[in-house]
Amino acid sequence: MKLATVRELTFGYEHTPSLDGVSFDLEYGEFVGITGPNGASKSTLLKLLLGLLKPWSGEVSINKVNLNGKKLTVGYVPQQVASFNVGFPSTVMELVRSGRFQQKKWFQKMKQTDHDAIKKALDMVGMWEYRFKKVGELSGGQKQKIVIARILASEPDLLVLDEPTTGMDANSRKGFYEFMKHQVIQHNRTVIMVTHDQDEVEDYLDKIIHIEKGEKGGWKCLTLNSCKEHFGQVGLLQ
Repeated sequence: MKLATVRELTFGYEHTPSLDGVSFDLEYGEFVGITGPNGASKSTLLKLLLGLLKPWSGEVSINKVNLNGKKLTVGYVPQQVASFNVGFPSTVMELVRSGRFQQKKWFQKMKQTDHDAIKKALDMVGMWEYRFKKVGELSGGQKQKIVIARILASEPDLLVLDEPTTGMDANSRKGFYEFMKHQVIQHNRTVIMVTHDQDEVEDYLDKIIHIEKGEKGGWKCLTLNSCKEHFGQVGLLQ
């Protein structure tokens, strides 16, 4: 079942298009990687998909409901969002707890289900034992994990992650990919992730969307690879 559709998408800054004629589909329950060189508008593509930017032309649509017919919930982690300095005052628990307020009004008291979701989210990223630590005291990889935990605490249907493994070592990255795959298989979530580490992550992905230079100077075109087909035929979708 289709989650999102992008057709003939064109967008740029000032007068130069950076994405031109891009088309692809996303299905529910996929782990999707968006790859490409630096400056290839990968983050821009995420923002267009989420409606944070308006395309010059073309169609971008995301289904409004999940597989259960309820309102689709989205968790978005922008690039370098975990750059907290050492003076950041909140604890890990406080930061992750704030993710639950995406589902309710700030003046409402938390229920046991909220506390359970917070603990589960921290357990999922292996950070429960750090719950009383100040966020600013953590390593870069640990900060990234608790930002993910905050999003997981909101129990989203769709996770959109912009270079989430920044600051992680090779073992941590491998664990993170396994964890995201678990989210897709066991928790019926859809994960879309920008990454530079295609060789490292491709075995975990269901689909790769690769952005590369087109024939029109600096414009970008998009190819769609299916990992389930072992990256056989690559279709140019510009």
